[in-house]
Amino acid sequence: MARTMTAAMIEAGRIEEVQRENLAIAKGLKRNDPELLDQLIETYQHRLLRYLLFLTGKREVAEDLFQETWMRVLLRGAQYNGKARFDTWLFTIARNLVIDLSRKRQMASLDEMSEAGEDERPFEVAIDGPSPLEQFASREERAEVAEVLLKLEPNYREVLMLRFHEEMSLEEIASVTRAPLSTVKSRLYRGLAALKPEVEQLRQAHASGGASR
Repeated sequence: MARTMTAAMIEAGRIEEVQRENLAIAKGLKRNDPELLDQLIETYQHRLLRYLLFLTGKREVAEDLFQETWMRVLLRGAQYNGKARFDTWLFTIARNLVIDLSRKRQMASLDEMSEAGEDERPFEVAIDGPSPLEQFASREERAEVAEVLLKLEPNYREVLMLRFHEEMSLEEIASVTRAPLSTVKSRLYRGLAALKPEVEQLRQAHASGGASR
């Protein structure tokens, strides 16, 4: 009982701290604080570029969109009110830029690709324990898993990346992707189902490689 209360208090304190940080960011963006923008870029640059790489599959395109995302933050920072997590707002901007680029190039957007034959039935997704993305500890192994992810359909790849790399809740993912919660659950379930045999093959390859040494 005491442990439960302590855990709840720690979680409540963490949430309050995040809320304070979000409000501080919102105030700084409204002031066009250049130091704050530098801090945000330093804090989120790797995560944002990784997200764009997973969405586009091309480094050059991802880097261009990375720059454009921060320009939007600079120009539209006053629109951020601090009620949502900053990274949720940031990733939403990045995703919208990917969709805009897809339309300009007459490519299928993330939303259009997801609408093609996607089953909207809700799924109860088992996400307890390590995910397939978390079963590989070394940098080399994680890089190989990243390559496997790039083989998946973009809408599945995006949800997996946000859930397990960015540790967003399903509700936060729904906010970023502007998709119903049932759709997010469906994409996560199907993405994990598609990823599992690829990861198993990768694990077997590592096991056989280790045995041959």
